[in-house]
Amino acid sequence: MVTGPTGSGKTAAALDLAGYYDGEIVNIDSMQLYRGMDIGTAKLPVDRRRGIPHHLFDVLEVTQTASVAAYRDAAVEVVEDIRRRGRTPVIVGGSMMYVQALLDDWNLPPTDPVVRAKWERELERVGVEALHDELARRDPAAAEVIERKDPRRTVRALEVIELTGRPFAASQPARSRPPRWNALLLGMRADADWLNPRLEARVRTMVEDGLLDEVRHLVDRGLHRESTAGKAIGYSQMLSHLAGELTFDEAVDATVTGTRRYARRQRAWFRRDPRILWIDASGPDPVGQARLRVEQAGIPG
Repeated sequence: MVTGPTGSGKTAAALDLAGYYDGEIVNIDSMQLYRGMDIGTAKLPVDRRRGIPHHLFDVLEVTQTASVAAYRDAAVEVVEDIRRRGRTPVIVGGSMMYVQALLDDWNLPPTDPVVRAKWERELERVGVEALHDELARRDPAAAEVIERKDPRRTVRALEVIELTGRPFAASQPARSRPPRWNALLLGMRADADWLNPRLEARVRTMVEDGLLDEVRHLVDRGLHRESTAGKAIGYSQMLSHLAGELTFDEAVDATVTGTRRYARRQRAWFRRDPRILWIDASGPDPVGQARLRVEQAGIPG
């Protein structure tokens, strides 16, 4: 598995490893599950995939809700099928809760309609940012991971806290035990000084490549700001621009800020996993470093 913050070079490393180890790529980025969300998620175009099979990309419409549990079940089936065929699954992405659900079989408590409805009413009353502030008071660690303007996950975290009487993170399995399939976990380490300028450049390239037009097209297919897909960084800001709430330049700047904030949360989350073998994304030949890490783990090419 190759993980780490957005923009750190995960795709290039995973593609090289899949080519070298007769592998197939398995996506673990929640927003790359959506059809048509290509530019804003930095989804690798089909013609650049080197003929390597890619799984769990473009499997949801933007009107559907991405679910950690549904993803986990689908990904387990895909990975086990790849293994049965004698090939190497290379899981790549940085959606934090998806990573832990897949590798550590994180089973969140079932939903309670009464408790869920209570927090949804509170969301309606105070708005998502104020509700996120409430989550931060009750569980700072959960608030650090969940995007400030993500109403669905904020409500879900507060629901879990109320149902269990414990912090949201307390439902997480321990990261000290071996991951599912004894997977080798590689992480792209990227500090803010190196990564932040790259993220800004990446966002501005996305804009030049037609992010706004992509969002307009997806609106015609049902994308809206209250949907899970509509909360994705870049898409949310462009939707606010189309609604007349942000100028275009403000939407771009807000996308840069949101992307940097998300990368910071990813770094904090993955740093806490002692099983990850780190690669210096800013160092010489990070793709070669990744292959060396795999070889050192005793996996033959």
